[in-house]
Amino acid sequence: MKYKVVSVDDNKLNLMLIESMLGNITADITSFLNPVEALDHCRNNPTDLILVDYMMPDLDGITFIAETRKHDEEVPIVMITAINDDDNIKLSALEAGATEFLNKPLKLYEFQVRVKNLLTLRKQQILLKDKAALLEKEVEAATSQIASREIETLSILGRASEFKDTETGAHISRVAMYAKLIGGEFIKDENALAMLFNSSPLHDVGKIGIPDSILLKPGALNEEEMCVMKTHTTIGYDLLSESKSKYLQAGAVIAKTHHEKWDGSGYPDGLRGKEIPFFGRIVAVCDVFDALMSVRPYKPAWSFDDATEFIISKKGSMFDPDVVSVFIQKLPEIKKIAETFKDD
Repeated sequence: MKYKVVSVDDNKLNLMLIESMLGNITADITSFLNPVEALDHCRNNPTDLILVDYMMPDLDGITFIAETRKHDEEVPIVMITAINDDDNIKLSALEAGATEFLNKPLKLYEFQVRVKNLLTLRKQQILLKDKAALLEKEVEAATSQIASREIETLSILGRASEFKDTETGAHISRVAMYAKLIGGEFIKDENALAMLFNSSPLHDVGKIGIPDSILLKPGALNEEEMCVMKTHTTIGYDLLSESKSKYLQAGAVIAKTHHEKWDGSGYPDGLRGKEIPFFGRIVAVCDVFDALMSVRPYKPAWSFDDATEFIISKKGSMFDPDVVSVFIQKLPEIKKIAETFKDD
Protein backbone atom coordinates (compact mmCIF):
# COMPACT_ATOMS: atom_id res chain seq x y z
CA MET A 1 0.00 0.00 0.00
CA LYS A 2 1.38 3.38 -0.98
CA TYR A 3 0.17 5.91 1.54
CA LYS A 4 -0.93 9.45 0.72
CA VAL A 5 0.67 11.88 3.15
CA VAL A 6 -0.05 15.62 3.26
CA SER A 7 2.44 17.93 4.97
CA VAL A 8 1.43 21.53 5.76
CA ASP A 9 3.84 24.22 6.95
CA ASP A 10 4.39 27.84 5.90
CA ASN A 11 8.18 27.28 5.99
CA LYS A 12 9.51 25.66 2.80
CA LEU A 13 12.66 24.33 4.48
CA ASN A 14 10.61 22.61 7.19
CA LEU A 15 8.59 20.90 4.46
CA MET A 16 11.77 19.75 2.76
CA LEU A 17 13.21 18.38 6.02
CA ILE A 18 10.00 16.45 6.69
CA GLU A 19 10.11 15.01 3.16
CA SER A 20 13.68 13.90 3.80
CA MET A 21 12.77 12.32 7.14
CA LEU A 22 9.96 10.41 5.41
CA GLY A 23 12.40 9.12 2.78
CA ASN A 24 12.37 5.47 3.92
CA ILE A 25 8.56 5.29 4.16
CA THR A 26 6.56 4.10 1.16
CA ALA A 27 4.37 7.14 0.62
CA ASP A 28 3.42 9.88 -1.82
CA ILE A 29 4.12 13.11 0.04
CA THR A 30 2.27 16.25 -1.02
CA SER A 31 3.55 19.42 0.68
CA PHE A 32 1.76 22.73 1.02
CA LEU A 33 2.96 26.16 2.12
CA ASN A 34 -0.62 27.43 2.01
CA PRO A 35 -2.99 25.73 4.51
CA VAL A 36 -6.09 26.80 2.55
CA GLU A 37 -4.80 25.00 -0.54
CA ALA A 38 -3.92 21.99 1.60
CA LEU A 39 -7.44 21.87 3.04
CA ASP A 40 -8.94 21.97 -0.45
CA HIS A 41 -6.62 19.13 -1.51
CA CYS A 42 -7.64 16.98 1.45
CA ARG A 43 -11.31 17.58 0.71
CA ASN A 44 -10.91 16.33 -2.85
CA ASN A 45 -8.27 13.61 -2.57
CA PRO A 46 -7.86 10.44 -0.49
CA THR A 47 -5.43 11.06 2.36
CA ASP A 48 -3.90 8.60 4.84
CA LEU A 49 -1.99 10.98 7.12
CA ILE A 50 -1.83 14.74 7.64
CA LEU A 51 1.12 16.52 9.27
CA VAL A 52 0.22 20.10 10.11
CA ASP A 53 2.08 22.94 11.80
CA TYR A 54 0.29 25.04 14.40
CA MET A 55 1.44 28.59 13.61
CA MET A 56 0.44 29.47 10.04
CA PRO A 57 -1.06 32.54 8.36
CA ASP A 58 -4.64 32.54 7.01
CA LEU A 59 -5.53 29.27 8.76
CA ASP A 60 -3.90 28.02 11.96
CA GLY A 61 -3.39 24.34 12.67
CA ILE A 62 -6.35 23.98 15.03
CA THR A 63 -8.79 25.52 12.57
CA PHE A 64 -7.31 23.36 9.81
CA ILE A 65 -7.96 20.22 11.87
CA ALA A 66 -11.50 21.26 12.71
CA GLU A 67 -12.29 21.95 9.05
CA THR A 68 -10.75 18.64 8.00
CA ARG A 69 -12.87 16.72 10.50
CA LYS A 70 -16.04 18.10 8.86
CA HIS A 71 -15.44 15.87 5.85
CA ASP A 72 -13.10 13.15 7.21
CA GLU A 73 -13.49 11.82 10.73
CA GLU A 74 -10.91 9.04 10.41
CA VAL A 75 -7.70 10.26 8.77
CA PRO A 76 -4.86 10.50 11.34
CA ILE A 77 -3.74 14.09 11.90
CA VAL A 78 -0.46 14.96 13.61
CA MET A 79 -0.02 18.50 14.88
CA ILE A 80 3.58 19.69 15.05
CA THR A 81 4.11 22.23 17.81
CA ALA A 82 6.98 24.00 19.52
CA ILE A 83 8.06 22.20 22.66
CA ASN A 84 7.12 25.19 24.83
CA ASP A 85 3.63 25.73 23.35
CA ASP A 86 0.82 26.28 25.83
CA ASP A 87 -0.97 23.08 26.91
CA ASN A 88 -4.23 24.84 26.08
CA ILE A 89 -3.18 24.79 22.45
CA LYS A 90 -2.76 21.02 22.56
CA LEU A 91 -6.08 20.61 24.36
CA SER A 92 -7.80 22.70 21.71
CA ALA A 93 -6.17 20.63 18.99
CA LEU A 94 -7.40 17.40 20.61
CA GLU A 95 -10.89 18.81 20.86
CA ALA A 96 -10.70 19.77 17.18
CA GLY A 97 -9.71 16.20 16.28
CA ALA A 98 -5.91 15.88 16.39
CA THR A 99 -4.69 12.28 16.63
CA GLU A 100 -1.12 12.85 17.78
CA PHE A 101 1.43 15.56 18.63
CA LEU A 102 5.10 15.96 17.76
CA ASN A 103 7.38 18.61 19.21
CA LYS A 104 9.89 20.74 17.34
CA PRO A 105 12.72 20.17 16.75
CA LEU A 106 11.67 16.84 15.26
CA LYS A 107 13.76 13.82 16.25
CA LEU A 108 14.31 11.53 13.25
CA TYR A 109 13.79 8.13 14.94
CA GLU A 110 10.76 9.20 16.99
CA PHE A 111 9.21 10.91 13.98
CA GLN A 112 9.60 7.87 11.72
CA VAL A 113 8.33 5.40 14.33
CA ARG A 114 5.23 7.43 15.12
CA VAL A 115 4.44 8.01 11.46
CA LYS A 116 4.88 4.32 10.64
CA ASN A 117 2.60 3.34 13.54
CA LEU A 118 -0.12 5.74 12.42
CA LEU A 119 0.12 4.56 8.83
CA THR A 120 -0.09 0.93 9.97
CA LEU A 121 -3.24 1.74 11.92
CA ARG A 122 -4.58 3.58 8.90
CA LYS A 123 -3.97 0.54 6.73
CA GLN A 124 -5.88 -1.71 9.13
CA GLN A 125 -8.67 0.82 9.27
CA ILE A 126 -9.02 0.82 5.52
CA LEU A 127 -8.84 -2.96 5.20
CA LEU A 128 -11.52 -3.46 7.84
CA LYS A 129 -13.82 -1.08 6.00
CA ASP A 130 -13.40 -2.82 2.70
CA LYS A 131 -12.34 -6.44 2.99
CA ALA A 132 -13.00 -6.99 -0.69
CA ALA A 133 -10.05 -4.71 -1.48
CA LEU A 134 -7.59 -6.69 0.65
CA LEU A 135 -5.93 -8.62 -2.18
CA GLU A 136 -5.54 -5.55 -4.35
CA LYS A 137 -4.01 -3.57 -1.52
CA GLU A 138 -1.54 -6.33 -0.69
CA VAL A 139 -0.43 -6.42 -4.32
CA GLU A 140 0.06 -2.66 -4.21
CA ALA A 141 2.03 -3.03 -0.99
CA ALA A 142 4.32 -5.60 -2.57
CA THR A 143 4.90 -3.38 -5.59
CA SER A 144 5.60 -0.38 -3.38
CA GLN A 145 7.98 -2.47 -1.30
CA ILE A 146 9.98 -3.25 -4.43
CA ALA A 147 10.22 0.48 -5.19
CA SER A 148 11.19 1.15 -1.58
CA ARG A 149 13.93 -1.47 -1.77
CA GLU A 150 15.28 0.21 -4.90
CA ILE A 151 15.58 3.50 -2.99
CA GLU A 152 17.21 1.63 -0.10
CA THR A 153 19.68 0.06 -2.53
CA LEU A 154 20.55 3.53 -3.81
CA SER A 155 21.29 4.64 -0.26
CA ILE A 156 23.50 1.62 0.38
CA LEU A 157 25.41 2.15 -2.86
CA GLY A 158 25.80 5.84 -2.11
CA ARG A 159 27.34 5.04 1.26
CA ALA A 160 29.58 2.28 -0.08
CA SER A 161 32.49 4.67 -0.55
CA GLU A 162 32.33 5.55 3.17
CA PHE A 163 33.95 2.25 4.05
CA LYS A 164 37.12 3.39 2.32
CA ASP A 165 36.84 7.17 2.13
CA THR A 166 36.56 9.63 5.02
CA GLU A 167 33.29 10.99 3.68
CA THR A 168 30.30 10.39 5.93
CA GLY A 169 26.66 9.53 5.40
CA ALA A 170 25.89 13.07 6.52
CA HIS A 171 27.95 14.45 3.61
CA ILE A 172 26.01 12.30 1.16
CA SER A 173 22.67 13.33 2.70
CA ARG A 174 23.60 17.01 2.64
CA VAL A 175 24.66 16.87 -1.00
CA ALA A 176 21.33 15.26 -1.90
CA MET A 177 19.37 17.93 -0.02
CA TYR A 178 21.40 20.79 -1.49
CA ALA A 179 20.86 19.31 -4.95
CA LYS A 180 17.12 19.03 -4.44
CA LEU A 181 16.91 22.56 -3.05
CA ILE A 182 18.80 24.07 -5.99
CA GLY A 183 17.30 21.74 -8.59
CA GLY A 184 13.79 22.69 -7.52
CA GLU A 185 14.31 26.15 -9.03
CA PHE A 186 14.92 24.59 -12.44
CA ILE A 187 13.04 21.27 -12.41
CA LYS A 188 9.28 21.45 -12.10
CA ASP A 189 8.59 17.76 -12.73
CA GLU A 190 8.43 16.04 -9.33
CA ASN A 191 9.61 12.70 -10.70
CA ALA A 192 12.70 14.28 -12.24
CA LEU A 193 13.44 16.14 -9.01
CA ALA A 194 13.06 12.90 -7.03
CA MET A 195 15.50 11.26 -9.43
CA LEU A 196 18.06 14.00 -8.77
CA PHE A 197 17.58 13.66 -5.00
CA ASN A 198 17.84 9.86 -4.97
CA SER A 199 20.67 9.57 -7.51
CA SER A 200 23.00 12.33 -6.32
CA PRO A 201 24.30 10.25 -3.36
CA LEU A 202 25.93 7.97 -5.94
CA HIS A 203 28.32 10.68 -7.16
CA ASP A 204 31.42 9.16 -5.53
CA VAL A 205 30.53 5.46 -5.59
CA GLY A 206 33.49 4.88 -7.93
CA LYS A 207 35.87 5.54 -5.03
CA ILE A 208 35.41 1.95 -3.97
CA GLY A 209 37.77 1.14 -6.84
CA ILE A 210 40.54 3.53 -5.74
CA PRO A 211 43.47 2.07 -3.72
CA ASP A 212 43.51 3.09 -0.04
CA SER A 213 47.06 4.37 -0.40
CA ILE A 214 45.75 7.09 -2.68
CA LEU A 215 42.26 7.61 -1.30
CA LEU A 216 43.43 8.02 2.30
CA LYS A 217 46.76 9.73 1.65
CA PRO A 218 47.17 12.52 4.27
CA GLY A 219 48.69 14.98 1.84
CA ALA A 220 48.65 16.25 -1.72
CA LEU A 221 48.58 13.62 -4.47
CA ASN A 222 51.36 13.55 -7.05
CA GLU A 223 50.53 13.62 -10.75
CA GLU A 224 50.40 9.85 -11.13
CA GLU A 225 48.22 9.43 -8.04
CA MET A 226 45.88 12.17 -9.23
CA CYS A 227 45.42 10.36 -12.54
CA VAL A 228 44.36 7.27 -10.63
CA MET A 229 42.04 9.27 -8.36
CA LYS A 230 40.30 10.81 -11.37
CA THR A 231 39.26 7.37 -12.54
CA HIS A 232 36.66 7.18 -9.78
CA THR A 233 34.34 9.03 -12.17
CA THR A 234 34.53 6.38 -14.89
CA ILE A 235 34.58 3.53 -12.38
CA GLY A 236 31.30 4.83 -10.95
CA TYR A 237 29.84 5.19 -14.43
CA ASP A 238 30.86 1.68 -15.46
CA LEU A 239 29.45 0.26 -12.23
CA LEU A 240 26.01 1.85 -12.67
CA SER A 241 25.39 2.56 -16.34
CA GLU A 242 24.20 -0.89 -17.46
CA SER A 243 21.45 -1.06 -14.84
CA LYS A 244 17.82 -0.93 -15.98
CA SER A 245 17.00 1.31 -13.00
CA LYS A 246 16.38 4.92 -13.99
CA TYR A 247 17.90 6.01 -10.69
CA LEU A 248 21.10 4.07 -11.25
CA GLN A 249 21.34 5.33 -14.81
CA ALA A 250 21.02 8.91 -13.55
CA GLY A 251 23.57 8.10 -10.85
CA ALA A 252 25.96 6.86 -13.54
CA VAL A 253 25.75 10.19 -15.36
CA ILE A 254 26.27 12.13 -12.12
CA ALA A 255 29.22 9.94 -11.10
CA LYS A 256 30.94 10.53 -14.42
CA THR A 257 30.26 14.25 -14.85
CA HIS A 258 30.32 15.91 -11.42
CA HIS A 259 34.01 16.82 -11.87
CA GLU A 260 33.54 18.39 -15.30
CA LYS A 261 33.97 22.17 -15.28
CA TRP A 262 32.03 24.89 -17.04
CA ASP A 263 35.18 26.17 -18.81
CA GLY A 264 36.10 22.70 -20.10
CA SER A 265 39.05 22.12 -17.76
CA GLY A 266 37.42 19.30 -15.79
CA TYR A 267 37.55 15.53 -16.14
CA PRO A 268 37.15 12.82 -17.40
CA ASP A 269 36.02 14.14 -20.80
CA GLY A 270 36.74 17.89 -20.66
CA LEU A 271 33.11 18.74 -21.33
CA ARG A 272 32.31 22.46 -21.55
CA GLY A 273 29.24 24.50 -20.59
CA LYS A 274 25.94 22.86 -21.38
CA GLU A 275 27.69 19.82 -22.80
CA ILE A 276 27.83 18.78 -19.14
CA PRO A 277 24.57 17.02 -18.12
CA PHE A 278 22.47 19.25 -15.89
CA PHE A 279 22.42 16.85 -12.93
CA GLY A 280 26.22 16.78 -13.04
CA ARG A 281 26.39 20.59 -13.01
CA ILE A 282 24.16 20.80 -9.94
CA VAL A 283 25.95 18.08 -7.97
CA ALA A 284 29.34 19.64 -8.85
CA VAL A 285 28.45 22.76 -6.85
CA CYS A 286 26.86 20.83 -3.97
CA ASP A 287 29.69 18.31 -3.65
CA VAL A 288 32.55 20.84 -3.74
CA PHE A 289 30.77 23.16 -1.30
CA ASP A 290 30.15 20.42 1.26
CA ALA A 291 33.57 18.83 0.78
CA LEU A 292 35.24 22.16 1.54
CA MET A 293 33.40 22.34 4.87
CA SER A 294 34.33 18.74 5.75
CA VAL A 295 37.52 17.42 7.33
CA ARG A 296 39.67 15.38 4.94
CA PRO A 297 43.04 13.63 5.49
CA TYR A 298 44.70 16.38 3.48
CA LYS A 299 42.90 19.45 4.90
CA PRO A 300 40.89 20.90 7.80
CA ALA A 301 37.26 21.93 7.39
CA TRP A 302 36.60 25.34 5.87
CA SER A 303 34.10 27.78 7.37
CA PHE A 304 30.67 28.24 5.78
CA ASP A 305 31.61 31.74 4.62
CA ASP A 306 34.94 30.68 3.10
CA ALA A 307 33.34 27.76 1.25
CA THR A 308 30.60 30.07 -0.01
CA GLU A 309 33.14 32.62 -1.27
CA PHE A 310 34.99 29.87 -3.15
CA ILE A 311 31.85 28.72 -4.95
CA ILE A 312 31.00 32.29 -5.92
CA SER A 313 34.56 32.95 -7.11
CA LYS A 314 34.31 29.98 -9.50
CA LYS A 315 31.03 31.09 -11.07
CA GLY A 316 31.32 30.82 -14.84
CA SER A 317 34.69 29.07 -14.74
CA MET A 318 34.39 25.94 -12.63
CA PHE A 319 30.62 26.02 -12.18
CA ASP A 320 27.47 26.71 -14.19
CA PRO A 321 26.74 30.41 -13.50
CA ASP A 322 22.96 29.81 -13.34
CA VAL A 323 23.41 27.07 -10.73
CA VAL A 324 25.70 29.32 -8.67
CA SER A 325 23.11 32.14 -8.86
CA VAL A 326 20.47 29.85 -7.35
CA PHE A 327 23.03 28.60 -4.80
CA ILE A 328 23.51 32.22 -3.65
CA GLN A 329 19.76 32.75 -3.54
CA LYS A 330 19.29 29.67 -1.37
CA LEU A 331 22.14 30.32 1.09
CA PRO A 332 19.90 30.71 4.18
CA GLU A 333 18.28 27.31 3.52
CA ILE A 334 21.64 25.75 2.64
CA LYS A 335 23.11 27.00 5.92
CA LYS A 336 20.22 25.52 7.89
CA ILE A 337 20.73 22.12 6.20
CA ALA A 338 24.48 22.28 6.98
CA GLU A 339 23.79 23.07 10.64
CA THR A 340 21.01 20.49 11.03
CA PHE A 341 22.71 17.52 9.38
CA LYS A 342 26.19 17.67 10.91
CA ASP A 343 28.79 14.92 10.83
CA ASP A 344 28.71 12.64 13.87
